[in-house]
Amino acid sequence: MTQILYIDTQRLELIPCSLEVAQATINRDKPLLEKLLTAYVPDDWYTTEVQDFLPKYIQMLANDASQLGYGVWLMIRTDDSTLIGDLGFGGKLAGEESVGEEVLEIGYEVLSAYRDRGYASEAVEALVNFAFTQLEARKIIAHTPENNIPSIRVVEKVGMKNVGTVKLPELPGVNVFKWELVK
Repeated sequence: MTQILYIDTQRLELIPCSLEVAQATINRDKPLLEKLLTAYVPDDWYTTEVQDFLPKYIQMLANDASQLGYGVWLMIRTDDSTLIGDLGFGGKLAGEESVGEEVLEIGYEVLSAYRDRGYASEAVEALVNFAFTQLEARKIIAHTPENNIPSIRVVEKVGMKNVGTVKLPELPGVNVFKWELVK
């Protein structure tokens, strides 16, 4: 995937997080990040969950630049060029989950000031469509804590089906719903 990637929706531009953008984020270099994105970056961007994933993501891209598009994507609100959240995949899944098919796990987060406006649903729907048409995914999975009603609404809106409850080591003591959407 060497071409420039982006996805336009009604209110958002989704862009894959390049190695340079990821490094600027890790280094908290807001002026460079805003220059690279040509967008305003709110201060609370640096407290999002994606920050924990970025070191792994940087290594993934450094090892294989063709992974761009299989990782972090950034949500830029087009009416004011503001970074309002992120979404994406954790790379291609391996092992039993993906035998015989391309499976991607999607996650998403919108900054608190921009929640409850449909941005997550808009972005997830667009990225799922991209995964099915461009990344040749056959199945998209997601996990939501059973008490995270807004996140559950997002996966339901894009047509995902609840296929059970799982326990995740990163969420001890929390029941987590597993969702799937098959092409």
